[in-house]
Amino acid sequence: MSGTPRPDPQPAPAPDAGDRPDAHGSTAPAEDPGHGSAAPAEDPGHGSEAPAEQPAEGPAKPARGLPRVREMLLAIGLIIVVSLLFTRSCSFSPGGPTVAPGSAPTVDSAAQLQEAALHTPFALHVPQLPPGWTANSADDGPVVGGGRAVTVGYLTEGGSYVRLVQSDATEENLVAAQAGGPQTATGTVDAAGLTWVVYRVGPRSEAMWVAQLPATPRSSLLLTGSAPEPDFRTLAQAAVDGTVLPVGSAPS
Repeated sequence: MSGTPRPDPQPAPAPDAGDRPDAHGSTAPAEDPGHGSAAPAEDPGHGSEAPAEQPAEGPAKPARGLPRVREMLLAIGLIIVVSLLFTRSCSFSPGGPTVAPGSAPTVDSAAQLQEAALHTPFALHVPQLPPGWTANSADDGPVVGGGRAVTVGYLTEGGSYVRLVQSDATEENLVAAQAGGPQTATGTVDAAGLTWVVYRVGPRSEAMWVAQLPATPRSSLLLTGSAPEPDFRTLAQAAVDGTVLPVGSAPS
């Protein structure tokens, strides 16, 4: 035997993790980092499931904007129609539409004025209306700033509107109450033996005439409305020539 010692056997290299044999003894090749990592296996312990398919969306619902617009337009149209019908029979509406006298309500203006005379502190005039004229409204009440006003509205034979206001208020307060605010006079006009101060009021620049009567207690007449100037003159003369009701009483 030779005395040369034999080299120790080298232990076999441990198999690389990528070369470990599987259960069937085959060696699975190691993953190549150059080609990307394989997707990790699902963990059955966490119960992961593939996401369920989303149901297909149904047909888009029509926008509700258009139906609402149509409903609003129909409602506005109905309001306009009702407003026009109401305006045709409105009691005090200078500048209102021309209407047939027979289609508007009527009042007994003479009786209304006689009743108002019982508590009015100035004399009232009952106009002698020309043929074809009708009274369609009457009212009386206080004037802002002091005084009282008795009003009768008339429809002329041609269907225009004009109203007569009798009051003991100052001209400034009476005009402001009738026009909805202070106004500036534009001139004067003579009619029925009186000098009338002329105003132009509202978006239609309608005429408003005011004249002081030469009687005691002091009072004034005011005319306004959509009627033309000839109708103003007719009513002015009818009022001056009409029956005068004494203060605090009515004729028998």
